[in-house]
Amino acid sequence: MLLPAPVLLPRRSDLDAMLRLAVPVVVVQVGMMLLGVVDTMVVGHLSSEALAAVALGHVGVIAVSSFSMGFLLALDPLVSQAVGAGDDEAIRRSMQRGLLLAAILMIPSTLLLLPAEWVFMALHQPPQTVPLAAAYIRICIPGLLPFYGFIVLRQSLQAMERLRPIVTTIVTVNLFNLVADWALVFGAGPIPQLGPVGSAWATTAARTLLFVVLVFLGRRELRPLLERFDLAVLRPAPLGRIVRLGAPIGFQVQLEILAFSMVALLMGLFGALQMAAHQVAINLASLTFMVPLGVGSATAVRVGQAIGAEDSGGARRAAVAGLTIGAAFMSVAAAAFLFAPRLLASAYTSAEEVLALAIVFIPIAGVFQVFDGLQVVSAGALRGAGDTRAPMLVNILGFWLIGLPISAVLSFHFGFGPEGLWWGVVAGLGSVASFLLARVAWKFRGDLSRIRVE
Repeated sequence: MLLPAPVLLPRRSDLDAMLRLAVPVVVVQVGMMLLGVVDTMVVGHLSSEALAAVALGHVGVIAVSSFSMGFLLALDPLVSQAVGAGDDEAIRRSMQRGLLLAAILMIPSTLLLLPAEWVFMALHQPPQTVPLAAAYIRICIPGLLPFYGFIVLRQSLQAMERLRPIVTTIVTVNLFNLVADWALVFGAGPIPQLGPVGSAWATTAARTLLFVVLVFLGRRELRPLLERFDLAVLRPAPLGRIVRLGAPIGFQVQLEILAFSMVALLMGLFGALQMAAHQVAINLASLTFMVPLGVGSATAVRVGQAIGAEDSGGARRAAVAGLTIGAAFMSVAAAAFLFAPRLLASAYTSAEEVLALAIVFIPIAGVFQVFDGLQVVSAGALRGAGDTRAPMLVNILGFWLIGLPISAVLSFHFGFGPEGLWWGVVAGLGSVASFLLARVAWKFRGDLSRIRVE
């Protein structure tokens, strides 16, 4: 046993503190996911072809933007540890550097997304879905910059435990997105029916509003951090250290999302029907995943704050508290996926042929729910401690050297078809969860020290 039992077990106060932070963070994560879920549900009631096109376009946007989204999570340990240490100057510089890096990251994101139609055709995606999917992506590009800015502000306020502006922003923008999606996809009054591209316009508008509304609602907390530009923000050495901290997180997130995107692309080889059913099931799995993702973010904050306050024991207890809460929720989610797949799938589509296949995929997703929860909370605990390289390497091993090869072999060699792709995902997530839990046990067995970029 690597740690004494009294240190491993969180106190009641540790669980309470984690839940107080995790619940609003989870609300934010679920709200972020709902923006995409609403897009899928609205378009799903248009046609299976439209659903497949939006699914493919969404895969493309996420596959490219996931690196930037993950990279900006470097603010978790930087800001939370500064908060624990009471270092206001480090908080201000970290946020301003985050906004600078967000603007820089927009450049490669745009360049990688522009040739989407050519890439999809080269990957032999269904020809009838490719033009609409590419149009969806082109419309979504302008919304990425404000979205990256929103992530910087969200992670910073979250690390400071100022969550009310973020929660209010998410609720407001979700209401807007629901109305905009329905109006633009199906048409309303003077607004013409735009179909799948209407969903893209709603997404871009919603992502822009995320940034604008959060700046307005969080102005009291943000003004002292942003009203004066600190020239030290431009110093190359600290920026380089943040890049070294954030790049592994970005690659970790991108590798995981690309692994799921690869499964989606392989699913596309079976046809639009299989792609649509896959999108229904993966949306459900992604929705439940937002809860442990939020718990993982809260765990990163609590671990980071404890490390900043030079409380290694508190950091260890925070890590175990997060793992306990994440595993408990995903156990409940697993039961729902296993025993009520048709009820869950019917919220997305009324097409019987899509439903019939989706209820095959959803119970398989139920099998990996607990693994998924444990791996993302473990990654959050390690991120709060500034350990970002090990999770990246674990993702390469678990998803790309174990999960995807098993998916391909089961699906195409042993004839399991679309179901085989999903069983490979189970193997990959199980491997990643096991490796990351072992890393947490090793990393947290000794004293933990604050990261310094200056």
